[in-house]
Amino acid sequence: AVSPIARDILETASATGGGPGGPPGGKHVDDPHFLQPMEGVDGTGYRSSWWTQFYCILWRSWLSVLKDPMLVKVRLLQTAMVASLIGSIYFGQVLDQDGVMNINGSLFLFLTNMTFQNVFAVINVFSAELPVFLREKRSRLYRVDTYFLGKTIAELPLFIAVPFVFTSITYPMIGLKAGLSHYLTTLFIVTLVANVSTSFGYLISCA
Repeated sequence: AVSPIARDILETASATGGGPGGPPGGKHVDDPHFLQPMEGVDGTGYRSSWWTQFYCILWRSWLSVLKDPMLVKVRLLQTAMVASLIGSIYFGQVLDQDGVMNINGSLFLFLTNMTFQNVFAVINVFSAELPVFLREKRSRLYRVDTYFLGKTIAELPLFIAVPFVFTSITYPMIGLKAGLSHYLTTLFIVTLVANVSTSFGYLISCA
């Protein structure tokens, strides 16, 4: 407030009559100098295209994932341990009355584990980055949709690897229906459940 730069800005503002309720300043200021748009800004108000914004956000988010490899290792190790535990409890089921009931229970654990694990994994993602996001969004560095897509796609490989590890361990241990097509169908469904749960976690994080 007391620096020379601040006094120059105040003098310039007074010269343009910018003071609330005050008279116009006495100095002549070239109005087009203050009204010209910033160079390189298009009609939407952003300096770069949608794809450029998306690429930069995706690359930055991917680097942040790579900078924390311990988190990825812990997630995969946790998934492997839980899958081994469930596989041990329901190990080697046969298709009788009790076996069908046990398989139903194991499939229920498939869904609940993939649901809650992935919801709580991302529930703090956006709230943790909210100050940075708001500052950069107000600076019109990128759109909301490019930030959301770049952030989520950068973390997508992990949310595909976790269902793969979980299903690959539990499926043969429980003794579910043999055959590659049946395994791939189960893996596809579990992956969909995991990513829908992740999206729900993003919803809670945004809220």
